[in-house]
Amino acid sequence: MEREAREATDRADAGTDTTRRRLLAAGGAAAAVGLAGCAGIDTDLITGSGPAEFDAEAATVADATLSETGYELVDVSEDVRTESFEVADQTREVEVTSHFAEYDRAVEILGERFQAAVFVAFSTPQIEVLGRTFNPVGDMSSEDLAEMVQSRYDGVQGLERRSEYETTVAGSQSRVVQYDARADLAESGVTVDLVLHVADPVAVGGDFVVGIGAYPEAVGDGDAVRALLNGIEHPEA
Repeated sequence: MEREAREATDRADAGTDTTRRRLLAAGGAAAAVGLAGCAGIDTDLITGSGPAEFDAEAATVADATLSETGYELVDVSEDVRTESFEVADQTREVEVTSHFAEYDRAVEILGERFQAAVFVAFSTPQIEVLGRTFNPVGDMSSEDLAEMVQSRYDGVQGLERRSEYETTVAGSQSRVVQYDARADLAESGVTVDLVLHVADPVAVGGDFVVGIGAYPEAVGDGDAVRALLNGIEHPEA
């Protein structure tokens, strides 16, 4: 993994990363936690000192799957969000750390090659409040997750549901919904028909795990995305 990360860094330094469409970094928005609407708050969260911290385990794609599909690691990163809430005249903070693993593959469009096929695996912690698991990503539908991509990037338009299928994500069955859209490739001036695969979140140990893939329709990378979803690994899976 360290070798792959170094290779990804070298590639970014060489300037090839500027053509990559970062469509799927929107997972951070899903990890933001708002506890104000909860029916009850755990006493420990009220009386403890300092932020209550919840940290997910990283979900990544197996090396064998990357070799099979031709995708390469771009980055493994953390997203840390802090939310404040009030209960019983006291204010507490919850710090949530999610993890993102982003991969891409170069594809040919109009005679040029772009890092336009993108896949992201991200994990965000489940939060226990009076014995109930709480986190917005666990309640989001596939449409919600896909709309986050649409709202975050101006170049994604005309999101329409295409079909769905069942497959394995991090060892659990998940529904995957496919969407059609139109999108601009970053810094290229090229507009393409886009296909998105959005997997429903699955509970793995103390986390939620989500996989999202996007690629130009002309590339037909559906089989590769399905393999990437099947190849997601989590320490507790």
